[in-house]
Amino acid sequence: MSEEKNDTVQTEKKIEIKLPTAEQLIEAGVHFGHKMSRWNPKMEPYIFGAKNAVHIIDLAKTLTKLKEAVDFVTDIVAKGGLIILIGTKPPVKKIIKEAAQSVGMPYVNRRWIGGALTNFKTIGKRLEYFRDLEKKMAEGELKKYTKKEQLGFQRKLEEMEKIFGGIKNLTKLPEAIFAADLKENQLAVKEAKKSGVKVIAIADTNISPELVDFLIPANDDAASSVKIIVDTIVEAIKEAKNH
Repeated sequence: MSEEKNDTVQTEKKIEIKLPTAEQLIEAGVHFGHKMSRWNPKMEPYIFGAKNAVHIIDLAKTLTKLKEAVDFVTDIVAKGGLIILIGTKPPVKKIIKEAAQSVGMPYVNRRWIGGALTNFKTIGKRLEYFRDLEKKMAEGELKKYTKKEQLGFQRKLEEMEKIFGGIKNLTKLPEAIFAADLKENQLAVKEAKKSGVKVIAIADTNISPELVDFLIPANDDAASSVKIIVDTIVEAIKEAKNH
């Protein structure tokens, strides 16, 4: 496995993003793939070798692909674009939520909402209703209703927060989605492709990367691995917004 020195990505607008080193990726466990018996042959170009019947991901390839993803992210965010961050597995739910909130991006860390992209016209109306109801609740406009009716509104808000909380401020289709686990988030990825939304995704050795525009080969099971990738993407978003 070749090691690379710490690198930066520079866009046309001179936004420089510091990338993790190969050593930092190793420390985070990014290089550990799945058991050889579970591999997908289409990930072969990103596999360095195997140890104890477990595939080892080529971190030189990971860094190259991470550069491409970061370059794309800085470009679209600098133009005001949105990226939905998605991570629904228990180890990464908190990572995704905190990352998205830190840069004001929408996120999904529960089950993907079917039609969120392919049927956004309908979903968008529900989000608009959610925002309107939340505003009325905050401004005391619902106090004119009976206590029973107010309780009903409160329950409705709580229910919608669980389902739509991370994307409630979405008023248009995003420019891209970032999936922390390609295999786990296949529905979101397929919807993105149908809707013309670009896909950035972490892909382990057990999944076909065919539907992904910007693939980042990495361990998608370890929270430390996902976090170091997510942190880099978030840094790109932050710098692009501040530029």
